[in-house]
Amino acid sequence: MKKSSPKTILKQRLKRIKEAGIRPKPKNEDVPLAPLKDRVQTIFNFSEQKTKSTQMIFLIMYDIENDKVRTEIAKYLIRKGCTRIQKSVYMANLDKKIYNEIHQTLKEVQESYENNDSIIMIPVSSDLVRAMKIIGKNIDIDMITGNTNVIFL
Repeated sequence: MKKSSPKTILKQRLKRIKEAGIRPKPKNEDVPLAPLKDRVQTIFNFSEQKTKSTQMIFLIMYDIENDKVRTEIAKYLIRKGCTRIQKSVYMANLDKKIYNEIHQTLKEVQESYENNDSIIMIPVSSDLVRAMKIIGKNIDIDMITGNTNVIFL
């Protein structure tokens, strides 16, 4: 049996949602966030990884009104290798080809139904990731980075 690609899975699920009529999602379908320390460590790992010339670090941020569509996009981004760092913010260090594929898929999803949603994809250099500042509860930055000049918004 041939395994479906994440893009195909997303399109199939969204087609079923559209055919059934978009309804609020059940409370237990939300994609959970990892503990904050783990998310911060993941961000710093991106800046330390050696990358191929075809790879890039990027952020994806969205404001999607529909719960069901938002949940499906969250699952899609995770399947593609993105790390959820906040509820509507993801970071990835992936091949430029995958970056373009994610962009095209999200564009198709956004155009597939009437909405006022927005999705932003931002390439980020590893130098900028290392220069990030982190603000938040219960974060021991010194323990994670050994550096006190870091902020995460």
